[in-house]
Order: sequence, then structure tokens, then C-alpha cells
Amino acid sequence: MPRTAAVMIQGTGSNVGKSLLVAGLCRLFADRGLKVRPFKPQNMSNNAAAVEGGEIGRAQALQARAARVDASVHMNPVLLKPESDRRSQVIVQGKRHGQLDARAYRERASLMPYVLDSFARLGQGADLIVVEGAGSPAETNLRGGDIANMGFATAAGVPVVLAGDIDRGGVIASLVGTHAVLSPGDRAMVWGFLVNKFRGDPALFREGLDTITGLTGWPSLGIAPWFGDAHRLPAEDALDIASKANDGAALKVAVPILPRIANFDDLDPLKLDPAIALAMVPGGTALPGDADLIILPGSKSTMADLAFLKAQGWDIDIKAHVRRGGRVLGLCGGYQMLGRRIADPDGIEGPAGAMEGLGLLAVETVLSRDKTVRPVSARHGASGLPVAAYEIHLGRTDGEDTRRAPFVRDGQPEGAASPDGRIVGTYLHGLFSSDAFRAAFLNEVKPTASFRSLRYEDAVDRTLDDLAAHLGRHLDIEGLLRIARGGPEA
Repeated sequence: MPRTAAVMIQGTGSNVGKSLLVAGLCRLFADRGLKVRPFKPQNMSNNAAAVEGGEIGRAQALQARAARVDASVHMNPVLLKPESDRRSQVIVQGKRHGQLDARAYRERASLMPYVLDSFARLGQGADLIVVEGAGSPAETNLRGGDIANMGFATAAGVPVVLAGDIDRGGVIASLVGTHAVLSPGDRAMVWGFLVNKFRGDPALFREGLDTITGLTGWPSLGIAPWFGDAHRLPAEDALDIASKANDGAALKVAVPILPRIANFDDLDPLKLDPAIALAMVPGGTALPGDADLIILPGSKSTMADLAFLKAQGWDIDIKAHVRRGGRVLGLCGGYQMLGRRIADPDGIEGPAGAMEGLGLLAVETVLSRDKTVRPVSARHGASGLPVAAYEIHLGRTDGEDTRRAPFVRDGQPEGAASPDGRIVGTYLHGLFSSDAFRAAFLNEVKPTASFRSLRYEDAVDRTLDDLAAHLGRHLDIEGLLRIARGGPEA
């Protein structure tokens, strides 16, 4: 039986726009009537989505949405979630598999059977799979244990299109240099290239395309101009969620950027709302004193991030904010930080031990090996509004402030709140994607404001449609399909 048509978008480096390209292509091909599936053999991100009782990279969940299909754990069979600079939690086909030390990088090759199994499963009933690479295939020192780029492409027999980012400069050198360092076998897997993020008149770079083709032998599949609405899609990297200064904003939200910030897609609806000014606060900078709401985001390493928060003096800023009458919302790891104590007796997220929390909620958390990963339907207690959310967390939080739980999930109370209701913690991610709840919650924070202008989910879908049309206008889509179906002459 012939393999399902597939093409792999690799990049000359990180952040060249691979995730966005795959999302746009998935929407484009789906709207042509193809049964298309996204696939990323290995992702490294703490921004995860809960699907089928497991977790995958948030980017693959967005790509599944672009393809108009339900997300599956097989769309991202290996997810590395960094816990420190040297260690990552390993998620395989949605489930916690263990931990990986940076020095054991080549041991990832043992995960290739899972990758190929998931790829085969996705191919059942699909017309096309659009695969996303990770980082760059030019890191030849990592080739031995590679399952993310050429290691996968050669094992699965999937042709590659190489994307270069002209916005960062040096795109000719990055494409030609990648050709130069690849082995002959890997080089033969590349069937073409494209240039991404072009600003200005693409006709000015035609000579550049000819230079690249002349030095590599790879045909050009086009130049994709800068897509200005990319910020309207869920961010894969926390650094992509920039502060949004809005002079006309009715409400100011401040978010400290933690080293292991996780599931920061919670903030995406806030960055799009024209009534909100969002301040993403880096280390070394005080939290703004004029914020109406401080959000403590999720964390992959809660105790380490809490120690970082205290080292920045943000604990002092948060308590001063509360004394001024400000509100605080803790999400998942941020919820745990708001309590009196966090204990990690088994050393799950780092060295075993315990530390004092911020003491703003009368709760305590004990981390355990049992991991909760699930989509949930909940109800906001104050407004009675339904909320679509998800949970990804370790540990259990208990204490007297859970008696004022702000949400009800599966008939049970969820979260905690201070007696005056100004401090709230919850394990529910994705709350603000529910428009009615978001408006109700933010109107509680600032009753004089109005937060009913944004329909978030509709905005995401419109942007995916626009992205697909954008790529369709500028790339050789028929050429991509020919490559996916077996080569340029297919």
C-alpha cells in the first residue's frame, strides 16, 4: 500500500515560522476538501494542550484546529517539557514517560518507534500529513539521536521543504549553509525551499532565489510575505506574548514572566482584547503599581519559579498591590504559589523539599507523581456561566480557602478564594477563551469597564482563514502537493 501523502516543513533555525506555516497549510488543504493532519515528531514546549486524556504541544492543537479535526496525542508523540536548563520531562503519546537529561540527548533515538507508530496511525484515513520539524537540521552534532528532523524524514521517507526566515537577515547564507553541512543522504531528502517573513516587494528578492537554487539545486516554492496578524493566534513561546500598551484601555493586567512559565495561552484572549493593557514583566523589573489585576501564570517548576519570583522582589510588589485593593489570579502553578506552603517530598520537579508560598490564600499544596491531564467543563460560581477549560498539573491543593471555590467542576468545588474574593486560585486553564466568563470576571475586577467587544474563538478562526489565503497567494501550493505525493514529477 502506498504511503499517505506527506511533506515536512523544516527550518534553517528556530522561530523561522514553521508552526505558522503548517497551521496555514493545514487550513488551506482542509478547505480544498483534503483530509489533512498535522504532525510534529518532537516538540519542546511547556505550553501544552490536554487531548484524549494526554498532552501535546499547544501548536499542534492549533494546527489540528486549522485542519478542522480533533486533536490527537499522535500529532505530537514526543513532547519535552523543560524543568530546568538540563532536564526535561518526557511525554510520549500523551503520557508521562520519564525524564531526560541534556547529556542523554542521543537516547531520544529509542523513542523513534513511538514516533513512527503515531505517524502511521495518523495516516490511516488521511489524504495528507503536513509535518513540522524542530529547530534546524543543520545541527549536525545532534544528528545521531535525531527524531525531530532528518532522522524522522529518512526513517519515514517523507520529503522535506526547507524554510528560511529573511526577517532576521542572512537567509541566503542560512539556506545555502544548511545545504553545505547536511550529509548527502539528508541533503537528498530536501525537495525545495521557501523564504518566509518577507517585508516589502518580493520581486526584489528574485535574484536571491536564483542564487539559492544555483548553489543548492533546490527549486523555490515561493516567498511568503510577513503575516501581520500572526499575533492574533495562540502563542507557542512566552516571548511571543509581548506587552500591549493601550492608552485607551479600561483595565491593566500585569504578568511576571517566570523562567518555566507554562500554558501561557491563558493570556492570548487578553492580548487581543482592545479594552486591556497587558504588561508582561521580565526579571529585574518591578511589577507596575497601577495594575488592576496581577496574574500568576502556570509553571513547569513551581518551587523554582517561586524562588525566582521572590528573588525579583515580586512577592513584595504583589503584597503591596493587594494592600492597595488590587486583585490577583493564580493559574495552576500560580495558584500553588499563592498558598502558604508547597511541598515536593519525592523531588518530582527538582530537589525534594518544601518552601513557603506567598501566603495570600489559606491553602497548602503537596506535589505527587499522579498527573491530572483532562479537558473539563466547569461553571463560574459567581456568575453561573459555563467555562470550557482544561487541567494539566501535578499535586493536590487543600485548605480553608477552598471552601470559597470560585468554580464548580463535575459537581465538585474547584479552586480557592480569599474571604474578600480579591485573591483567586484555580487549576483551570483556558478560562479566558470563554467570552461571557471573561467579560464577567473582568467586570468584577473593574465594574466601570466593558469587556464584551471580543469574540475570541471567532477571531482565531478568521485569522487561520486569512493565513491560509495569504500562503495560497504567495507559495507554490501545487508544487507542495506534488512533493507530498512523491516528488516534483508526481
